Amino acid sequence: MKFKPLHDRVVVERLESDTKSPGGIIIPDTAKEKPMEGKVISVGPGARDENGKIQPLDVKKGDRILFGKWSGTEVKIDGKELLIMKESDIMGIID
Repeated sequence: MKFKPLHDRVVVERLESDTKSPGGIIIPDTAKEKPMEGKVISVGPGARDENGKIQPLDVKKGDRILFGKWSGTEVKIDGKELLIMKESDIMGIID
């Protein structure tokens, strides 16, 4: 299935977090927090300004991003767990 987000929405795939703490303790799946880092899978065309002109998004497909802990809506597309969020929920791009 192909999915293209509308307006200023972005489809993100969460990146897996480490299974060990900085001290070397293995963290079980039940105690892990969901990662706040992801990879942009697809982007919408952009939001419209007051004049009806489309403002393109600052993120693009393939960008690694950081987003808020409770950002986005979780969906399952083709068996993959993805997030759909507005560009404003994204805190920044990781280089």
